[in-house]
Amino acid sequence: MKMKRFVLMIISALICGVVFTSCDKNEANNDTDYLIFGHFYGMCKGEGCIEIFKLEKEKLFEDTNDNYPSWNDFYVGNFVQLSQEQFDKTKDLINYFPIELLSDRNIVFGLPDASDGGGLYIEYNYGGIRKYWIFDNMQRDIPSQYHEFMDKVNEKIMLLQ
Repeated sequence: MKMKRFVLMIISALICGVVFTSCDKNEANNDTDYLIFGHFYGMCKGEGCIEIFKLEKEKLFEDTNDNYPSWNDFYVGNFVQLSQEQFDKTKDLINYFPIELLSDRNIVFGLPDASDGGGLYIEYNYGGIRKYWIFDNMQRDIPSQYHEFMDKVNEKIMLLQ
């Protein structure tokens, strides 16, 4: 089981590496590749209750709208570019993306924010594939293959605050 997970992680890293480093004849397509990640808490006060970021190949952006994500559609944000230092803190997040998530039929995992535990919003747009997911922060109801990525997302958000 551990060997299978290790092989999947290596394959995921290789695929993500190819996505980030591949040359495309249409440079405009490279600009549209991104990973949006963030957390949200409904019963919360303050600016940190909703934090949504957009990670591109060489840039990091933060959403200024701070809207609670919809479970029915992609997040619509107003993203402003952050510093190179902040990008450097998050640039490896795509390496932790669980590639098996792309074939998972679920969009919502667990009961996000149902017990005031908050949730994670993830949006993936690479190589013409665009999908989003909503995760409960309480990992007991989340498939274990997504735990490491969720932990990394939370770690990166903490580094940016």
